[in-house]
Amino acid sequence: MKNSKSALREILQPAVIVGALGYFVDVYDLILFAIVRGASLKDLGLSGDQILERGIFLFNFQMAGMLLGGIAFGILGDRIGRVAILFGSILLYSVANIANGFVHSVESYAVWRFIAGFGLAGELGGGITLVSEILSKEARGYGTMIVATVDVFGAVIGGLVARKVGWRTAYFIGGGLGLVLLILRMSVAESGMFKQLRAKSTQVARGNFLSLFTSWKRFAKYLRCILIGVPLWFVIGILVTFSPEISKALQIQGAIDAVHAVAFAYLGITFGGLASGFFSQQLRSRKKIVFAFIIFTLVAMAAYFFSAGFSAATFYLVILFLGFGVGYWAVFVTIAAEQFGTNIRATVATTVPNFVRGAVVPLTLAFNFLKLRIGIVHGAALIGVGCILIALWALRGLDETHGKDLDYIEPI
Repeated sequence: MKNSKSALREILQPAVIVGALGYFVDVYDLILFAIVRGASLKDLGLSGDQILERGIFLFNFQMAGMLLGGIAFGILGDRIGRVAILFGSILLYSVANIANGFVHSVESYAVWRFIAGFGLAGELGGGITLVSEILSKEARGYGTMIVATVDVFGAVIGGLVARKVGWRTAYFIGGGLGLVLLILRMSVAESGMFKQLRAKSTQVARGNFLSLFTSWKRFAKYLRCILIGVPLWFVIGILVTFSPEISKALQIQGAIDAVHAVAFAYLGITFGGLASGFFSQQLRSRKKIVFAFIIFTLVAMAAYFFSAGFSAATFYLVILFLGFGVGYWAVFVTIAAEQFGTNIRATVATTVPNFVRGAVVPLTLAFNFLKLRIGIVHGAALIGVGCILIALWALRGLDETHGKDLDYIEPI
């Protein structure tokens, strides 16, 4: 049994630290857009309902970019290496974010949000895959927990930057942060498991995305990995992003600010991420913890939708609890990485979180459709309940992966 000092030394490897910083940049960008959405669109000449409608349009473009980028970087991660996709991902994101600061039309804004999303797509999945493969099975849960719980800092810094500088400058800063991270990544070594796999390149198919759809058993497992994460981005993409509009319909006493809503949500996500990661290690179960957090999210959603007439402070507290509930993000991505063999692990771990993020596209379209027919509150509530039920069904059919040996090849 390792002592605490040697265990900590194993966990805090360059790959873990730099992977965490990569997710910091990832969340900074996603949250930055949520925060500057209104100000940037007003600056581009929009007003009234156009800000919400065009905001959804841009958000969907960004999420579509992440979905396609997840596929591309996942395949490359299994074919050319985990570290290589982390370099390509952050470089593309940095260039796109700097370009975001120069846009003067909604159309060009949409193009660069798509490219930025495409670039960011490789960050979380690539980082989790690398960390999962270089750490021992006893420590990898803690490593992935660290990677996926620095998001609060990205959210907080994004909020502070958006408050202190103009939205264009905030995008320039995001691009600059990406370029700094690019330099830090030079200290990260490739996964030993991947190196061994690459030596067998003539014998083993790597990064075959279509293979996930050629076997019903493999496809069902892949689909379930995606579906257990859908409540996470329903909460962030709809309940938090559009909290200013929803709170008005709920007649919350006091204005709800998107910056504060995002900060409270990500503070909750950080505590939830630490708690879910820690207890999944202590209880030696990923599934039990994800189940408990999904149920907690359902309770927090109920509080959100029944908060009519509450004060702004109480509503922010509810958002904090919502964030805690969906803080199982780290465990969710780890489950996806642990379900599949080394030859397709990066493809799965990179595409799964981005398909979840991409699910915001149909979710927001459904939200836009329902709010016009049954109201903004009832529309969001109906979608939320559906997301929870789907996630519980998906979780039930997945295998427990805590402590699983990951040094194996997926038969394709």
